[in-house]
Amino acid sequence: MSALENAEEPAPGEPLLDGRLIGEVLSEALRRGGDFAEVYAEDRRGSSAVFEDGKVSELSSGTDRGAGIRVVSGGTTGFAHVPDLTEAGLMEAARVASAVARSGSGEPERLVAVGEAPSGVRKAKWLPGEVPKQTQVELLRRADAEARGAGGSIRQVVVSYAGSRRRFVVASSDGVLAADDQVRTRLGVSCVALGDGGFQTAYETVAQTAGFEIFDEVTPEEIARVAADRALVKLAARPAPRGATVVVLAPGSGGVLFHEACGHGLEADHIAKGSSVFAGRIGEAVASPLVTLVDDGAFDRGWGSCDFDDEGQPASRSVLVQDGVLTDYMWDRLRARTEHRSSSGNGRRQSYRHLPMVRMTNTYVLPGAEDPEEVIAQTPKGVYVRKLGGGQVNTVTGDFVFGMTEAYLIENGAVGEPLRDANLIGNGPEVLRNVDVVASDFGIEPGTCGKDGQLAPVGCGQPTLRVTEVTIGGTSSG
Repeated sequence: MSALENAEEPAPGEPLLDGRLIGEVLSEALRRGGDFAEVYAEDRRGSSAVFEDGKVSELSSGTDRGAGIRVVSGGTTGFAHVPDLTEAGLMEAARVASAVARSGSGEPERLVAVGEAPSGVRKAKWLPGEVPKQTQVELLRRADAEARGAGGSIRQVVVSYAGSRRRFVVASSDGVLAADDQVRTRLGVSCVALGDGGFQTAYETVAQTAGFEIFDEVTPEEIARVAADRALVKLAARPAPRGATVVVLAPGSGGVLFHEACGHGLEADHIAKGSSVFAGRIGEAVASPLVTLVDDGAFDRGWGSCDFDDEGQPASRSVLVQDGVLTDYMWDRLRARTEHRSSSGNGRRQSYRHLPMVRMTNTYVLPGAEDPEEVIAQTPKGVYVRKLGGGQVNTVTGDFVFGMTEAYLIENGAVGEPLRDANLIGNGPEVLRNVDVVASDFGIEPGTCGKDGQLAPVGCGQPTLRVTEVTIGGTSSG
């Protein structure tokens, strides 16, 4: 975002584009022929602050506004974007996109509203643009003080805050007209502790599709204490064992494993390319009968939640795996059209400068019936993973590697010594099949998903669950 202090917040009812201009842009986009045209206009405003080494190191606000025009003709897609919402700029972008996709024929259909878009403003009580800078800084100071007060071994603390408001309208030649107003707020705390074994780093965050009022429910002190305690515990960590073992995933943070190792392989673009291990397997048992996996863009205040996706489809809850059986994939609008079905609300884009693609929203495993404490008590030996870090996956094979950033030995049915950071290595379909216990608790955490150069906010979650065999890439032989 470009720096822009005191950016005026747009009024809740102020339209980004009027109906007349939308119609003219779509007509221009299809004037030379085409099967489909779409205009996507966006206004994004936000502010951020960083507190490091006991002082404010960054304090900024900014705005970004523009539109992207997409034209599809046969198998060719033309796309152009413009950093303004003027009629001249939009019409020129429509001509450029049309020229790229030129061939075939088509005329824009009459626009039909899908209903009034539920507004994120109604969900957010305190918009980012209304939060004074001094209030942001005080939030950071409180978190910093709490983290440093956890012990003298805490040597560095970095606290970051970000609040954003993203308004968009999307209209297409097949009758879509929808708008959304998304407000997101995030606080992250990173701590570095120093002990005899060197430095240990830990991180904790809270992030919701809501306003600054989230800090009435989750205080900055709580987030800072979790990050600081995690770093301090790791000072006494021993090397992680090496080899295949039983793994128990704590609620919430383990969800990133299912997001990466399974979720990406269930996105329709990977299916269409044949680059997914799950291609052509609808109706097959791909997981333990205890596993039900969903993607839910309507999850209350989830980091990946919305009212409408970036193609104007209402957010929905899609069951991907039901009791171990693969039931569906995630779809954007254009891929759904080729299969003569509806979009699942998974068409997402980073900004107006980007084409939409199939993306997850909030992906999680549903709770089961077991007592979470009993899951550990009934595990004689293994590893308890409380926090997973980043990772990577091969969607063709399902093979993955993830970092464990907080983990403990399980010995004689009890959580024991902390372990140093290590990798969790395995195969997505195998992990799904090897889940043998699913608990009744549940947690979901925020994350940022990267795909084909685009970033998107997502939620990942699951209850406490046990996997009978996963490989730990540790350094200890026992």
